[in-house]
Amino acid sequence: MAVTYYVALPFIRTEDGTAPGEAQECQSESAAIRRAEGISRDPTNAGAVAFKRAGDPNVGEFSDVAPGKVQEGRMM
Repeated sequence: MAVTYYVALPFIRTEDGTAPGEAQECQSESAAIRRAEGISRDPTNAGAVAFKRAGDPNVGEFSDVAPGKVQEGRMM
């Protein structure tokens, strides 16, 4: 059974640059984009990306990640 996952992924600032934060699963593509936009406004984050991925979790086969929108945060 094919399933599509919609995800908002923050990128956090580290001493060495940036690193991915904790991914947040969303109900829809537009919800993932809105969440990524909100995450990117948090000054502790370097930015965020929204993406979707479709596949069959029962067999572990998934398509390549399809970006929804990239939103950069303000650099301090």
